[in-house]
Amino acid sequence: MDELCFMCKGQLEDGFTTFMTDLGTCIVIIKNVPAKICSQCGEVSYSDEVAKKIQKIINGLRDSITEVAITDYKTAA
Repeated sequence: MDELCFMCKGQLEDGFTTFMTDLGTCIVIIKNVPAKICSQCGEVSYSDEVAKKIQKIINGLRDSITEVAITDYKTAA
């Protein structure tokens, strides 16, 4: 069964993206995150497993003394 984008109903395709979040004291950038990406509008969604790993990575970097933390998903997960 084809997966459809919840925003525009376009086709979702497997791919990789960069996830960014601002924690207030630090900006976290995670490269090469597996995702479903809409071929029509570009909306990105993550599986529950990937979302949990992203949260674990963020929690590990939350107390970092740096202002910007950049990591690769494959090595950090």
